[in-house]
Formats: sequence, C-alpha cells, structure tokens
Amino acid sequence: MLLDSEKKKSRWITLSPLQLAMLAASFMIPLSAAFAADEVHDEIQVYNAEIAGVGQWTYQQHLNYAGIGQNQPEVPDGFSSNHALQGTPEFAYGLTDWWEAGFYLPFAVNGGGQFLSDGVKIRSLFVVPDAAKRSFFYGINFELGYELPRFSSVPWNLEIRPIIGVRDKEWEFIINPIVDVGFGSNGEADFAPAVRLARNLGEDRFVGLEYYADFGKIGSFLPLQQQNQQLFAVADFKINKIDIELGAGYGFTPGSDRFTLKAIIGYAFPVPNNGGQDNSSPSSLKMGTPSRPLQNAWTLNSAN
Repeated sequence: MLLDSEKKKSRWITLSPLQLAMLAASFMIPLSAAFAADEVHDEIQVYNAEIAGVGQWTYQQHLNYAGIGQNQPEVPDGFSSNHALQGTPEFAYGLTDWWEAGFYLPFAVNGGGQFLSDGVKIRSLFVVPDAAKRSFFYGINFELGYELPRFSSVPWNLEIRPIIGVRDKEWEFIINPIVDVGFGSNGEADFAPAVRLARNLGEDRFVGLEYYADFGKIGSFLPLQQQNQQLFAVADFKINKIDIELGAGYGFTPGSDRFTLKAIIGYAFPVPNNGGQDNSSPSSLKMGTPSRPLQNAWTLNSAN
C-alpha cells in the first residue's frame, strides 16, 4: 500500500491512453512540420541575365543529388528527396537580343531507383541586351509549370524570377528574389530567393558561393526550422565549348536537404549564316561571365 505522499507523487506520472496519445502527437507534429519546405529541386541555379543569341538554340542538363535529404514526402504518398536524383533537360531559343524562350522536362529518380516524370515547364526570359558586357544588369523570368500530384499539392505553378546583378573584372554579385505562385485552392505565393557571389579567375573560370532559400508563404513565413536554407560552394569552367558548373551544398535547417551535389552541363549550338558558316559566339548559359571590358547599363543603352 502506497503512503499518502507516494500517492500524490504517483498522480503526476499516471496518464490515460488518450493523454498518452495526445502527448505523442505533440512531439510528432513539430517533427513532421520540419519537412514542410519544397523538396522538388530540378534546377538549382542563379540566373545572370545572359541569353542565347538571336536564332540560337542552347541546351543545359541539370542534375542534383540529395545525399542526405528529406525522408518524409511533402505531399501524402509523394516524392521524398533523400538519396534521390533530380534534374531536367532545358532547351532555350533566342528570339531577340532581349528575349529568350525555353522549356523543361523535369524528372527524378527516387531512392528506390524508380524513374519519375514531373510534367513540363515553359519559360519566357526578358533581359537588358548585352548583359555580359555590363557592370549593372537586370531582367525577369516567368516560368509556368505543370507538376504531377506526387511532387506538388497543386498542378499549376508560376515562378517569377527578377534578376539584379553587378560585376567588375574580378567579382560578380547577383540576386534572384524569386516568388513561386501556386494556383488552386491549396496554392500560395512563396518567397524563395537565390543569391550568388563569385570570383572571376579568368579564362572562363569562376569559384563562388550560392545561397538558396524557401521562406514559405509571403506574409506568413514558416518557422526557421521548417524553411529551406542552403549554401553551395560552386565552380564554373569550360571544356572546349561545353560549359560546366559543379557545386556542393549544405542545409542549415531541418527543413533543408542536408547535403546536395549539383551539376549543370551546357552547350550553345552555332547559328549558321546564309553561307552555312558559324556566325555566333557561344553563350555562357547563365553561369559565370567571361572576362571582357565592362560598361554600365545606362552607357550601353544610350549607345544603342
């Protein structure tokens, strides 16, 4: 038989089955919410306002592997990024010296080795002409995507990506303050900025840092632990006419993929003139900008 003092103590630790269930749920809810940020990363890139030449096709292959990613899917019975390869082939065409159109075919290979299609995306990119020659450059990209149910709670999404950048002969700093808009009853507008700081080593070689985030719904940001916050170390270089960017990223929050490797491989197809000769210079495919004399945007605009 328990003494009165022992009975009083025992009442503090005696829980009914319902109370135990509620206590367990209180721990599980924050744990699951920590994976609320977007897990779909078919393209991890900072745009620098450079586009294909008029009449020129370009191709990029994006590949991103989450060595340590999210185990819990973003949507019920959906895709989870842990040990998954994501990517997309990207085709683009230069319509004018300030307008480029493109399309994507996103895909993923999940941790079990299953190949998954993720719909299609089309984009329209408007930039200040001759961005590679400018010390200050800007533009805006609109990207409309249709995603399959295992990747997104809403099928139609629009990415609005402003591009603002400055550079000199040694450094470049670029900001893409991206807004992702989902259409439908479950849709929302999220703020997902990307930033790049890179050092020009010459001969089309760059090293730098890129920051990617997803803060969640504008006006009601996610708690920090649920946000995506990643920092990548990157290197850009050329092998003959092939542009390559390689990067390794670390996630600082539970809502981020902890360790990610990325690669972008690009090629600018030549544009033959009427005589069948190559009449264009290769595009740098929105990665590092080749070394060249720089002017500011206003000087070039007045000269055009």
